Amino acid sequence: MTDARLSDFPVDDLISREALADERGLGDVVRQVIFGRISTQVAFFVVVVFIVVAILAPWIAPYDPVRQSILQINKHPSWDHWLGTDQFGRDVLSRMIHGSRNSLIFGLLSPVFAAFFGTILGVSAGYFGGIVDRLISRIVDMLMAFPELLLAILIAAALGGSFWNIVVVLTVAFTPGFARVARASTLAVKQEPYIEAAVAAGVSTPLIIFRHIVPNIAAPIVVLMTLWSASSIRIEATLSFLGIGTQPPNPSWGNIIRDGLSNMFATQWPIVAGGLAITIVVLAISILGDSVRDVLDPETAR
Repeated sequence: MTDARLSDFPVDDLISREALADERGLGDVVRQVIFGRISTQVAFFVVVVFIVVAILAPWIAPYDPVRQSILQINKHPSWDHWLGTDQFGRDVLSRMIHGSRNSLIFGLLSPVFAAFFGTILGVSAGYFGGIVDRLISRIVDMLMAFPELLLAILIAAALGGSFWNIVVVLTVAFTPGFARVARASTLAVKQEPYIEAAVAAGVSTPLIIFRHIVPNIAAPIVVLMTLWSASSIRIEATLSFLGIGTQPPNPSWGNIIRDGLSNMFATQWPIVAGGLAITIVVLAISILGDSVRDVLDPETAR
């Protein structure tokens, strides 16, 4: 077998092979995110448990979450009611289990919608420039002048607290941030030689955007979507606590805390349970978001 010299291989071929070796598939990225550290494994387990509980809520909740009983008012924790009952005789554990559905649905659904619409706006502004960029940028700047929570309160107060209204509220609150990140990333990718080559070759604009630009700006969008899932749960709980989110008698972690606050001298378990649930889920999702950022960030990943 003859010895091969480095000069026998084209330099371009060596570079392409090195690039292919550095490429990571989706499965590799997921494994790095979940199993990279012990903390992310625990966080992933916590999030999965809460999601399973939310999905199976009608089957695992011991009682009807809205059924009231004058004979069961303000009961302390027992074998019949693990977290006690509230001032209306409703089982706190059952309300927590059913409340997880609203909190997690809003927390996971709204950032996805916000990422979709924000990416469309940001890519359009960054790629086309001109009047399109100025118009979208002014709208985004106007919305970003308000903090997400304040903007959500203003819109929720105007629209009301139905399910889809809350989804719209959270989507609008987070869309400007996604639009700004997508615009900045698009402006950077737009200057790459392969984009200029595609334009010179006559490739259609939609094909350039969906085949070359969107895949190359997906990493910061995914990172932001993961991190803001925790913020979405927190904001939904805040809106429900203020009475402009999920409306009674439908349970939500936020309105469970609000109901417990008005009855805190009789029983504190609704406040403790709701506060712990929000804290644990938000912390777990934040840890996963940090892991996603570390894995997808080229500098950190290298």
